[in-house]
Amino acid sequence: MGLQLRAAELACADYRREGLLSACAVLGLAAVLAPLLILYGVKFGVVETLTARLLHNPATLEISPVGSGRYTADYVASLGKHPAVAFALPRTRAIAATIGLSRPAGPGALPPRVVTVSMEPTAAGDPLLARYGAAVPLPEYETLSEQSRLTRSGICLSAPAAEKLGVAPGDALTGIVERGRRGAVEKARINLTVSSVLPLAAEQKDVAFLPLPLLEAAEDFRDGRAAVAMNPADGWTGTPPPPTPRVYAGFRLYARALENVPHLRDAFRRQHIEVYTHADEIEQVMTLSSSLGLVFSLISIAAAIGFAASTASSALAGVKRKERVLGLLRLMGFPMSALLLFPLTQALLTALAGTALASVLYLAASQAINMLFADSLGHMESLCRLLPQHFVAALGAATALSLAAALGPALRAAHVEPSEVIRDV
Repeated sequence: MGLQLRAAELACADYRREGLLSACAVLGLAAVLAPLLILYGVKFGVVETLTARLLHNPATLEISPVGSGRYTADYVASLGKHPAVAFALPRTRAIAATIGLSRPAGPGALPPRVVTVSMEPTAAGDPLLARYGAAVPLPEYETLSEQSRLTRSGICLSAPAAEKLGVAPGDALTGIVERGRRGAVEKARINLTVSSVLPLAAEQKDVAFLPLPLLEAAEDFRDGRAAVAMNPADGWTGTPPPPTPRVYAGFRLYARALENVPHLRDAFRRQHIEVYTHADEIEQVMTLSSSLGLVFSLISIAAAIGFAASTASSALAGVKRKERVLGLLRLMGFPMSALLLFPLTQALLTALAGTALASVLYLAASQAINMLFADSLGHMESLCRLLPQHFVAALGAATALSLAAALGPALRAAHVEPSEVIRDV
């Protein structure tokens, strides 16, 4: 083992002595590796930026049916249990999913302004509310006449709706649902508390996110039926509801990941359910990633072949120049394994120094690229970016390729015959 280490030390000393040739080898590796790092950095940065922008908008993961259908609660619950689905909730008919909101009027004040908003069902785990840190509105029940009734509920408002009402989280509102019945307008009311307000980036329309039982009650009331979950004293009266299970017109569904959206769209199509998705945008990003990956692979293969040929020829030339020295080492008792390490050690030094130089060149180029396109990039976005593991992978690949290319010359060095050296001397 001592002679092997001694051979490695001699290889390092020879590498330093032939500084010009060693520098050329290092520059040759850096000239091949640096453009590959920059190319992969652009590929990774572009795809990551586009993917992050899609994930930044929860609507990208949303899937909703086209038009009205007939979906049972059990069917929507089964959707929510699918491994590709993060959230699923039934949705009532759009024509029945509106509610008038007003602030309570003070003594002697004019009648408050009523703002009509669309209602969307929500519950714990709603990705849209979670993305913007909005509190999930919860229903509040009281026991009235030996039956639990929904008498108050939280409400999450969109920014435009909150601005029109002039409310903030914690403020009280009155919800009003109207219907025409027997030539008269009937109203039902519910006390509401603003639990949170979504920013304008989340929703640009007048929308209120409410617990599903309140949307079901509004649909029943507009259909002329009594809302059994509500307090009749607040106007939620009507004919008794039918004993059949409730059927919903749609659902709110969010996929767990971007790659799940196209698969879920195709699965719904097989059930003859047309849905709105952002699958086209997602597939464009995935196609771009695959195309850039293919281009990078082809360029990398061509560069690797050229670098391997160059390294092998350089190592072979070095062995030819040092045949007399290697033969003398054999005569001095160095084993074949020690001579094998001589060119391999120098190839390893080239790989380490060349990768380090290529990384420095990449860092300088990536800074220039990101500064050049800074105006089109958002906060924490990069057009050219690599992670630490990418540099480790580059070092591993360069080392493996260098050692593989130098293996043939190393075997030649190990088989140098001492008799040839004696004859030359």
